[in-house]
Amino acid sequence: MRNFVAAEPGDSFALKKWPWRDLFAAIAIFVATAGFVFWQNSQIAILWDLSYLLDISWRIALGQVPYRDFPMVHPPLTFLIQAGIMRLAGRHYELHVAYAALVGGLVTVIGWRINLRTLQDKVASAWLVSLLLAVPLTVLGIYSVYPHPIYDSDCAFAILVALLFLQRLNFQQPSLKRGWRARFAPSLTGAALVLPVFFKQNMGLPFLLAVFAGILLLLALHWMRRRFQVEASSAMLLRVLAATAVCSLTAIALLQITVGLGNYLHWTVQFAAQRRLPGFADMVAIYQQPSFVWTLPCVGGGLLLLCLPLARRVWGRILAFCLLAAPLLGSIVYLFLNDDLDERSDNLLALWPMLLLLAFVVALIELRKGVTLERLMPFFILAAIHGAFLSQQLWGSTYAIWPLLMLLVAYMLAAVPDAARRLVPAQAGVVCATFLACGGLYAIGHERMNYLQIPDGTVQRATLPVLRGMADRGPYLADFEELVRFAEAEIPVRDGILLLPGEEPFFFATGRVPQFPVQIFDNTTDPYSPTELFEEARKRNIRWMIVKTRLQSNEDPLPGRAETLADLRREFALSRKLAGYDVYLRR
Repeated sequence: MRNFVAAEPGDSFALKKWPWRDLFAAIAIFVATAGFVFWQNSQIAILWDLSYLLDISWRIALGQVPYRDFPMVHPPLTFLIQAGIMRLAGRHYELHVAYAALVGGLVTVIGWRINLRTLQDKVASAWLVSLLLAVPLTVLGIYSVYPHPIYDSDCAFAILVALLFLQRLNFQQPSLKRGWRARFAPSLTGAALVLPVFFKQNMGLPFLLAVFAGILLLLALHWMRRRFQVEASSAMLLRVLAATAVCSLTAIALLQITVGLGNYLHWTVQFAAQRRLPGFADMVAIYQQPSFVWTLPCVGGGLLLLCLPLARRVWGRILAFCLLAAPLLGSIVYLFLNDDLDERSDNLLALWPMLLLLAFVVALIELRKGVTLERLMPFFILAAIHGAFLSQQLWGSTYAIWPLLMLLVAYMLAAVPDAARRLVPAQAGVVCATFLACGGLYAIGHERMNYLQIPDGTVQRATLPVLRGMADRGPYLADFEELVRFAEAEIPVRDGILLLPGEEPFFFATGRVPQFPVQIFDNTTDPYSPTELFEEARKRNIRWMIVKTRLQSNEDPLPGRAETLADLRREFALSRKLAGYDVYLRR
């Protein structure tokens, strides 16, 4: 027991100083989250996304350089991590699943610790409230809804780590010498702020810019008022900025040396924005929710009651609680009124705009008490969330950022007036019940993966050793394994192969060297027109074309399919028809 005494301020994530109940709670939510990620992976395999992740990572593991040797529209860190796993331990699909489970569990624990610090000394039963906010993340964590390794989820992990460092920095006492961890905290914080940019540019960059602007604002207030009014010293904040600048310049130099900065900016900024950046109208469309007709008046009325003297009376607090809880409880009631999974998921996701607006309003109100690093944190989180929406807006981008939403909920609960503090545990219980019930059904029903065909029936499991642990419903996994066996038996290892549209991690599964710059073809990743595609194939002596005839995706991702197949048949002859593929050999 002696090794687990209460943690000091700023040491909230030091395991050796955790109370036993903290340790047990952390293990429980970690195991629950990781177990759910493993279970999700035992139910579904998204071949399209796995192809992009695993085949690109395999290219890097083989020594091919992204942005220079082949195009890639995302920053490199997720792919470098997966490539490192392959280099260290070989090609084993189960290892990548284990990575997702490990990181998913860590994020749930980190989110809980951040919320515990946010709520401490501000609400009744802060420990219980923070744990209630963490429980839904077991089914809504960064790898719980979408269970495979991916850049959005890794970026959310990096942002959570950066927020943890910022929060610890907020409690450092610069006048006291507290060891090497305290002395290096600003430098570590600055480095942590840069990392998200190199996992996912549209999430990491807005987050970094928001934090940078927030620190500049704090420094400006310090200099204008000639006295310090924030929790950390100006020297400490300057060290954070200096570390951020040094790490950014170091990353830029490494990019220039390894892949060429121009190549990197072309693919991750210019090309990616051209293919995926939504218009402003699409961005604000998420705040045009029909449910706002009743949810906003309820929430507004509840907030108003809390700010009035009526909040000191029991009936006033109860009425405020009911008004604030109504939109959340409405989602639970909706589960019993509608059994359509699509409608249920839409109803759940519609809570996001309301909670984001509420968090923004509460954060602005809190700023009236004074600008501090802690009170700026919600704006940093909001910047990251809205950056994530640049990919696929509200309905497609939330799968990896539920922990960020839970952080905003904690900040809102911490801002509850003193008279209503006793209501916070009950409100947290409503939040927990809503997101655990509705979110659990959303994740288990695989509603986020509605771009796939997921037939009813038993789960089919991979039989190839390299794919052990991969599972899916329908014929797609069996089709893929048949293709792998055919290639091993009939296609020479040195022959160049091109798969259209590339909806399977073929090169990862076979261990072959990709000889064409693109291995997955859709509008967001493929820079070639049909004519350019075959010119490049001739240039690189591609001898085999494999066309998938039974797609797992609901929509055919291959741009210009008719023209592409017409050009294909002029240069290639059909060699073999497999269950899910047509195999062509150059004439």
